[in-house]
Amino acid sequence: MRSLTRTALTATTLAVALALAACGGSPTGGGTSTDGGDPTGSAPAGGDAPQEVTFWGSWSGAQAEQLDKQAAAFNASQDRYVVTYVPQELVEEKLLTAVAGGSVPDIVLWDRYQTSLYAQTNALAPIDDFIESSDVDLDQFYEQALSEMIVDGETYGLPLLVDNRSLFYATDALAEAGLEPPTTWDELRSVAEALTIRSGNRLERSGFALNDPGLFNVWLTQAGGSMYTEDGSATAFNGPEGLEVLDFWSSLLDAGVYEVGFGEGVDAFAEGIVTMKYDGPWALADLDAADVEYGIVPPPTGPGGQGAGMGGFGLVIPNGAKSAEGAWEFMKWWTTQPENGVEFAKISGWIPANIEAANDPYFTENESYAAFIETMSFAKVRSRTPGASDVEGKALIPALERFLSGEIDAETALADAQRLGDQILADNR
Repeated sequence: MRSLTRTALTATTLAVALALAACGGSPTGGGTSTDGGDPTGSAPAGGDAPQEVTFWGSWSGAQAEQLDKQAAAFNASQDRYVVTYVPQELVEEKLLTAVAGGSVPDIVLWDRYQTSLYAQTNALAPIDDFIESSDVDLDQFYEQALSEMIVDGETYGLPLLVDNRSLFYATDALAEAGLEPPTTWDELRSVAEALTIRSGNRLERSGFALNDPGLFNVWLTQAGGSMYTEDGSATAFNGPEGLEVLDFWSSLLDAGVYEVGFGEGVDAFAEGIVTMKYDGPWALADLDAADVEYGIVPPPTGPGGQGAGMGGFGLVIPNGAKSAEGAWEFMKWWTTQPENGVEFAKISGWIPANIEAANDPYFTENESYAAFIETMSFAKVRSRTPGASDVEGKALIPALERFLSGEIDAETALADAQRLGDQILADNR
């Protein structure tokens, strides 16, 4: 599962949510309590029967089984609540439908990036009262991950899982060539060239997979640039740093290191026809199952320094949840007790957003995870500038794809993306 995939708000569901927000208050009669207790108005579990807590998320199949195991562990740890996971397709849109209908789940797992979008629709309940009453120290979380859960000074959930893209390399290929993993852009190019195998004009083995223009923002950070101006009013990628990124990409393409479309339809790294690539911790399980020999190091440093993107999931409580207190207890148990984050990692492979948990020896002494943990120290989350996701998806990435395919040059690609991107930002103001 890739947390960097973004679910767009449809015009219809967003309109419904904004209409609810305009009405004020919780759509099911919840809202902030006036007695200093549960901030969503739900009562704590009472009597002999445990209170049901409904848990939504988009994870299905084997990943749903992982969440079932974690819920079962929480259920076994206490007798006041019973959490049940119910997978949902398009969980964000279904939440808005549930809000409109007055029947919401109690807790939701989703891409943290969605939080600022949905908080403004009144779909989510702030949890600051819970945090204060439970004396939860927010410094225990990666600051970048936590920042995605805070909107206009209010906290709408806690970060649960983090990820980033680090550099995977084929250990056998590097060893045979007598090379070390690259630590800079220049080393990346030279190592990639040395590992590339061509037969005449035919590429047989790529030294580096330059197949994801969506990572341009990471490269731009490594070049010392920014995607947007400081006030978020305009794009900033069409400058010397952006051109430096595309010039470097051109040098890889000109050296024959990669060709657009190479290795499509198969796991090219697992097949041994790609020797280096950017990927995340979600790739580990499949590579291990395929018995691939690989190593991982932090992203190579560019002329502007280190750079990496941070994605991942968080837990939120919808406005009007009937078992909000149970949802909070589950959220707190999972996110603030490091041992529970580590245990989930053992069944899922995901890295906890809790810093102590992420620095457990389970990760730091594991060669597959150590680089990801190191990269977390400088990884940054995506911009929350209104319209930023559309700037990347509708303006920048299509222009970069045309550049990589040789249809347009670097200057044209960035200029076209800037023109459309600035219009998107203006439309979102």
